[in-house]
Amino acid sequence: MKNPKALARVVGVLYLAVAIFGGWAQLVARSAVHVPGDATATTENLVQNAGLYRAGLVSDMLMATVFVFLGLALYRLFFDASARLATILMVFVSVSAGSILVNLIFHFGALLVATDPAYLAAFGTDARDGLVLLLVELHQYGYSLGGVFFGLWLLPVGIVGYRSGMFPRWFAVIVIVGSLIWMLDPFVVFAAPEAPEFIRVAISAIPAIAEVGLILFLLIVGVLRPKSAAVAA
Repeated sequence: MKNPKALARVVGVLYLAVAIFGGWAQLVARSAVHVPGDATATTENLVQNAGLYRAGLVSDMLMATVFVFLGLALYRLFFDASARLATILMVFVSVSAGSILVNLIFHFGALLVATDPAYLAAFGTDARDGLVLLLVELHQYGYSLGGVFFGLWLLPVGIVGYRSGMFPRWFAVIVIVGSLIWMLDPFVVFAAPEAPEFIRVAISAIPAIAEVGLILFLLIVGVLRPKSAAVAA
């Protein structure tokens, strides 16, 4: 690879785009609609903000698409350091991007049921509203499940960065820990649903620090000079 720093900055730009598209869809478009436990309010919000909710769907589609290109760029960046880990990373990214797209069926289903008069006529107001809330929350749970592979793809990033010297070792450790904690969140959601909210907030803090730090490092520094051309996987 002639210029790994330049490629790493491309990776940083793609990663930033993934964060912007995904963050906006989840924290703006869907948050403006979903009222946990209140089917009527959720449906009313969705009808009033149908354009925003539809834009959230498009934003997630863009995120999944850019995510695949991010995986390809990382594959190229890491291939010389560890072809095996680069391939594993690409598999995890592909599964994660696919799961994002499949899960959007629930997002679109909620939009369809809330805005198409045929569903109101078929189900009535209460049943229609309940179905909308169910679909919105199924998407939310699917989003949490996707955290397994969204955490897994960061693991080879941290390992290659640590072994090759492309990242400072302390920073690579943060990325690895962030990856492992990312994967912990779905288990808390499904195995301990009564856990206090602050536990999930605490769990999400370290992956957020790791990912924001990784984006900034790639954009500003790129990568450090690898210690060797190949690292055993």
